[in-house]
Amino acid sequence: MSAAIEVDDVHKSFNGFNVLNGLTVDFVEDAITTVLGPSGTGKSVLLKHIIALLYPDAGDIRVFGKSIIKMNEDELFEMREGFGVLFQDGALFGSMNIYDNVAFPLRKHTKLPEDKIRPIVMQRLSEVGLEEATRKMPNEISGGMRKRAGFARALVLNPKIVLFDEPDSGLDPVRTSLLCDLILNVHKEHGGTYLLVTHNIPTAEKVSDYIGLLWQGRLAHYGPTAEAFSSEDPFVRQFLAGESAGPLGMD
Repeated sequence: MSAAIEVDDVHKSFNGFNVLNGLTVDFVEDAITTVLGPSGTGKSVLLKHIIALLYPDAGDIRVFGKSIIKMNEDELFEMREGFGVLFQDGALFGSMNIYDNVAFPLRKHTKLPEDKIRPIVMQRLSEVGLEEATRKMPNEISGGMRKRAGFARALVLNPKIVLFDEPDSGLDPVRTSLLCDLILNVHKEHGGTYLLVTHNIPTAEKVSDYIGLLWQGRLAHYGPTAEAFSSEDPFVRQFLAGESAGPLGMD
């Protein structure tokens, strides 16, 4: 199994507080991996490092074998074009309707004419069930629909890697399950390396090929989903079961 993203002994601190403390992990190419962990353990910080919004104090991150630390601005721009990112709230432009939101990356990063852009946008909107909502504004649709629109926009450039920053945040259990189905179906259709950050254990169990658990700046566990849920490690068992007794406390 080849690695799409290699995180090699990464350290990062803010105001003297260590967030990532020698984090090392290889994220498997063409698989869905979920990173779990208590609040404040650096999950979103990890995502920001992968797309070079943050740089490590020490260590290296490689995307398809290329170190992002050594990339110049043009190389970083090209690398980021291969990423799709779904933020917590969908991060839609409030002044654009759903169609224009999804079309934005194509208009920004390609020279495609509008007659070529339209079928791509409509295909992605159809995949997320929003082909009838093209003219609606973000404030006219539900939170779940905004997530789906954000997912369509994240996919519109056919990215090799898609990052999800708490995609199920704010959704009720039914809509969370439907979003999971959507993630699985789109991945089955198009492939790619999907990396999710979430607090939701059912989401992780449903969609993941691999699960990583961050704790104290390192991975307490990384491996196939079934291994995580059968782990005898006290922290892993406590966190995945949501139990109060164990090494993880309120501090």
